[in-house]
Amino acid sequence: MHADLTAARRDRLAAAVEVAPFDAFLAVSPANLDYATGYQSVSGAVHGRSGIASFVTPERTVSAGPVADAAPALAGGIAEADYVGYGRFFFESRDGAAAPTRMVDAHADLVDAARSAALLAGLGAATIGVDEAAMHPDHRARLAAALPNATFVDASAWAQRVRSRKLPGEVELLERSARLAEDGITAAIKAAEVGMTERELAIVVARTMVEGGAMPRFVVVTSGDRSALADAFATDRKIAPGDLVRFDVGAVLDGYWSDIGRTAVVGEPDALQRRFYDAIAAGEEEQLARIRPGLPASDVFDIAIAEVERRGLFPYRRHHCGHGIGLDVYEPPIVSRGVAQEIEEDMVFCLETPYYEIGWGGMMVEDTIVITADGHRRLSVSDRTLRVIPA
Repeated sequence: MHADLTAARRDRLAAAVEVAPFDAFLAVSPANLDYATGYQSVSGAVHGRSGIASFVTPERTVSAGPVADAAPALAGGIAEADYVGYGRFFFESRDGAAAPTRMVDAHADLVDAARSAALLAGLGAATIGVDEAAMHPDHRARLAAALPNATFVDASAWAQRVRSRKLPGEVELLERSARLAEDGITAAIKAAEVGMTERELAIVVARTMVEGGAMPRFVVVTSGDRSALADAFATDRKIAPGDLVRFDVGAVLDGYWSDIGRTAVVGEPDALQRRFYDAIAAGEEEQLARIRPGLPASDVFDIAIAEVERRGLFPYRRHHCGHGIGLDVYEPPIVSRGVAQEIEEDMVFCLETPYYEIGWGGMMVEDTIVITADGHRRLSVSDRTLRVIPA
C-alpha cells in the first residue's frame, strides 16, 4: 500500500470522526482496518473476520491485535506505541529488543487488549462508534463491560458512507485492478479453441492477473448450459461449437477489488444468442448513459430492467444490476429496487446485466466506472461485444 494513500484515508477518517456523534471509531472488519491503518491482515483475508480492532480518534489510531500480526503490522507502518498485542506467538530477535518479542502473553485475548488500547487512546469515558456489523456480539458485550464508563453506538453505516466516495489513489488502484481482470478475460478468449476446458481457460485468466500483480479472488468460467450457473467453479468440460462461454472474474490489488463480466460464443452466434445479448448489452449501455450524481440507485436499476425488456428479453428479472466496489467487492449502494441512496461523485460502481436460463445458457456484461460531476468515467475499457471464439 502506498504511504500517501494510507495517510489520505487516515486523514479523511479522522476528519469524519471529528464531526461524528461519537469521539472515536472502532474499526473491526478487514476493509475498515485497512482503510484506517493501511495494514492488511493475512488472517483477516483467510477467515473473513479479523482478530484486530483499531480505535480511530482525530489525533491517533491505536490497534489491538494478535502478537502473530505484530511484526508485519509494525513493518507495514503501524507505530510500536500504537499496537497492543495479545496471545502467544514467538518471534526471535538477536538482542531480544524487537517489540513483537516482548508482547507475548501481555494480554489474554482481543477484548483484554482492546480495553488497554482504548485506555491508551484516552477513551475510558468516551462515546465510541462501533463497526457493529463486523464485531462478534460476545466481544461487543465483553468490551462494554470492561469499559463501563464508555458508551458504544453502532457506526457501521457511518463507516460505509465515509468510504463510499473514493479518493484519487483509490480510483487509481480500482482502475488497475479492473484492467487486470479484463486483461485476464481477453487473454483467455484469445487463447480459447474448441476442445479447451473451462479449467484451462480459468488458468489463463488467473495467470494473467497474477503476472500483473493482482491476487485472483474468483474466476468463474462456465460454458454451454453450465454458463447459466452464475457463481460456479470451472470444470473439465470442453468448449464446443455453439457454446456460450461466460466469464465473471475478480482480483484484489493492494486491497482493492475488481469484478468484470464478459461473454463469448464458440462460432458465430445464432439468432437467439444475438438477440438476448444485444438486449442485456443495451441495458448496461443505458445505465452508463444515464447514471449521474443525485440519481437514486433504484432508478439506475429500473433503467436497466426497462431497457433490456424493451429490447425483447421479457421478462427480465434481477435482484440487482450493480453495486459499489472498493476494499470490499460489494459496497453500498447496491443498484437494486427500493434502494433510495443517491449516487454521488467519486463513488465507484460495477454495473451489470446478466441473464441466466437453466438448460439454455447464461451471458453477462459487467463494467467498472467512477462517478464524475456530470456522469461517469469507465475504468474497464475492453471490448463489450459478444466475442467470437473460432469454431
